[in-house]
Order: sequence, then structure tokens, then C-alpha cells
Amino acid sequence: MPDKRAHHYWRSNLKIVASLLSVWFFISFVCGILLVDVLDTIRIGGFKLGFWIAQQGSIFVFVVLIFVYIHLMDKLDDEYNLNKSNESEGQNPNSEEVSS
Repeated sequence: MPDKRAHHYWRSNLKIVASLLSVWFFISFVCGILLVDVLDTIRIGGFKLGFWIAQQGSIFVFVVLIFVYIHLMDKLDDEYNLNKSNESEGQNPNSEEVSS
């Protein structure tokens, strides 16, 4: 991959990571700690929403974000034709061929 394309690929990757980490930070820190008193006024299934987000909700959001990251990176790899070139070669581009 030429240097310019590699730079754009890396920048796109960093944007994806930063946006997903921002969502996780908002859910886990802001909703789970800072806004817990406001969210505790809402009840879902008998539990206070702030308590539920602090205990379980941020973990569920993190797992969902993992799958979102996989999907977005697959789309990015397809955009830069990274999946197709690796499959056609039949090997990992980072592995070295060892001859004996």
C-alpha cells in the first residue's frame, strides 16, 4: 500500500477507535458516575437506570461496540481492498516464508 493510502487508512482507523471510545466513555463514566442521580429517577424492570448502567449497562455497551468495531473495520478494509489481496495471496502479508 502506498504511503499516502496507508496514512489515510490509519487516520480512518483512528477516527473509528476515537468515536467508539467516546461512546464508551460517555456511557460508562458520564452516565454511570456523573449522571447516576438523574438517571436513578427512571426505573426499568424495578431497577434504577443509573445503577443498572453503572453495574451492567456499560459492559453490554462495550460488547456491542466490539461488534460495531469489527463491522466498521471490515468496511474500511474492503474500501482499501485489504481483504481481497490477502485472500488471493493465500497467506498473511506479515508472515515471512521460511525455507529449509
